[in-house]
Amino acid sequence: MQFYTPSLTEYKRLATKEVKIGDVLLGNFHPIRVQTMTTTDTMDTIATVEQSIRCIEAGAELVRITAPSKKEAENLLNIKNELRRRGCNTPLVADIHFTPNAAEIAARIVEKVRVNPGNYVDKKKFEQIEYTDAEYAEEIERIRDRFTPLVKICKEYGTAMRIGTNHGSLSDRIMSRYGDTATGMVESAMEFLRIARLESYHNIVLSMKSSNPQVMVQAYRLLVQQMMHEFTECYPLHLGVTEAGDGEDGRIKSAIGIGTLLEDGIGDTVRVSLTEDPEFEIPVCKDLVKRYTDHSPQSIVNGKVPAINSEDLKSGDGALVASPLGGSRKGAALPYSPFEYKRRESFAVSNIGGKHVPVVVADLSKIATITPQHLESVGYKYNEATDKWSIGDMAADYVFTGNQLLSFQLPGTLKVIVYPETWKEAQRTPSGEEKYFPIFMDSGYAEAERKSDTLNFVMIDCFSDDTPLNDYTYFDTLANDNTVVLCLSSTNSNALQSVRRMFIELMQRQIKNPVVLITDSNWQTPDEHLIHFATETGGLLLDGMGDGICLGYSASAQFSNTKATGRTYLEVKDNNQFTNNTAFSILQATRTRISKTEYISCPSCGRTLFDLQETTAKIRSVTNHLKGVKIAIMGCIVNGPGEMADADFGYVGSGPGKITLYKGKEIVKRNVDSEVAVDELITLLKENEAWIEPV
Repeated sequence: MQFYTPSLTEYKRLATKEVKIGDVLLGNFHPIRVQTMTTTDTMDTIATVEQSIRCIEAGAELVRITAPSKKEAENLLNIKNELRRRGCNTPLVADIHFTPNAAEIAARIVEKVRVNPGNYVDKKKFEQIEYTDAEYAEEIERIRDRFTPLVKICKEYGTAMRIGTNHGSLSDRIMSRYGDTATGMVESAMEFLRIARLESYHNIVLSMKSSNPQVMVQAYRLLVQQMMHEFTECYPLHLGVTEAGDGEDGRIKSAIGIGTLLEDGIGDTVRVSLTEDPEFEIPVCKDLVKRYTDHSPQSIVNGKVPAINSEDLKSGDGALVASPLGGSRKGAALPYSPFEYKRRESFAVSNIGGKHVPVVVADLSKIATITPQHLESVGYKYNEATDKWSIGDMAADYVFTGNQLLSFQLPGTLKVIVYPETWKEAQRTPSGEEKYFPIFMDSGYAEAERKSDTLNFVMIDCFSDDTPLNDYTYFDTLANDNTVVLCLSSTNSNALQSVRRMFIELMQRQIKNPVVLITDSNWQTPDEHLIHFATETGGLLLDGMGDGICLGYSASAQFSNTKATGRTYLEVKDNNQFTNNTAFSILQATRTRISKTEYISCPSCGRTLFDLQETTAKIRSVTNHLKGVKIAIMGCIVNGPGEMADADFGYVGSGPGKITLYKGKEIVKRNVDSEVAVDELITLLKENEAWIEPV
């Protein structure tokens, strides 16, 4: 494995080539740029101009516009002229699929063109073909002949280009040789990049998008690795999760994919693809990017954790390595692969670790007196008349109550985490032994006279300023103690890297205790909290690290709802419900625990053939009880069988007022009237035994 990030354990931005897009400079340590894409009909010049202006006023530094055919590409000139007449000089990007002639027109007009290597030359037929090396080389020559004219135009006009691979639209050629893999995504882009370099054209940005954050992150890392291996330099990277959806889920999925890479120092521009008006994407982009500036309340550029940098990562053969906690085992191999998912091996303590899905711990310690009603926020509903509890699909597995014992009978599956002295008090109550478990602070566990015989939680602040590098001697006491669950957090500004550094240490020492990830936020709005939680925990879960999750707020945190001012999308009435739902959504987005229906919906654009937001809401309202089912809602055939990637069922616009339904990537019903299409989707779900009646 080759180098893919300057450091695994502190924030260091990856050096990339500088690209000029109009007056905007990208890469080469310039600010991370934010962008979006219009949803209007490109032939409606004024509507597109006005929506572009709304996006620019919201903070967009680049605006992308679809150009599905020659006529839309030609109309980009009218759009550009009108924007310039109104004083807007923001660079425009033409989005191209299938139509090289449209790209060649657009490249003479706008500042940047985006091409998809999966469908720029190839027309996907979903055919498995066995290519000999000679036949494969002939295919590359065919691509060179068709792609080179665009490269020459871009070079002549000073137009930038994004080579944008999408996981769901890989060509039959790539699928036949590499399969539906992150490696295939990288090779798809590299084929085009090599051709551009042969023409000495370097004004290039690349992207590796997927609706699955896990695949997306692996593909970007592999792309960096491959570019460094072939060229010893890296082109700027555009980050995005395709078809992320809307609302909280869309923001969480985007933050996990984009945020994980930004934490790695990877990424020069971001676009959050939400099924909402494009101007609402920009605040989410800003919330992601501002974490990496010196002006943010949580600047992560000055963390104290001992760094693993690019030199430490390379052994004599160029393989990734990692130095241990105190730097004494120079050259020890990195104990996990950042290019594939494999859950860290752990033993089970109660229902935590081993083969169990990650648990959710709800922090209720800030509630003065906890009542049965408070548990409704975390998935438990008490019926006083029947004296029974009902348990939801997103019910927390544990609650942390600090120093508080609960005065009522608990639901059968729920367990309580308390401080040691409160735990001792709980042992004197009828249900205390089976319901209450202690949490110790680091070395306090080794020093404690009394501990639980079955389950103990131990908090560790990973590499804080107060902890000398080698002062983890208490590890010898708790290491592989079959009653101990570690709770890892960090007060460092670069918290994710600090916790990841501790995981590396645990793996190198063969310490297999399960781990709960503890993440507090000290931001202000619900949107900011959401981004923080998803980034800090999602990045670790994608690498297989973590057997549980607990989200909370630091003492300095605020929780202001400012939706009326337009500063925030989310409006939260119950903080505990918000963090509990967020925890389950993070686990769902990282594919580590499935608790609800998953929707893969595109962000809409000028190609969309129906009201995407309205249709998504309608489908969600009748299917949101189908736990574990993945439903794709795509506005047009461009975002159809390919872009919806690994969805179980698809609802795709195929013409004005017409819908095509899919099972996986297979067409089941064509040209269904949109008036009855949702009912037909339900029928399809029933026919495939994916439907249950709502309660």
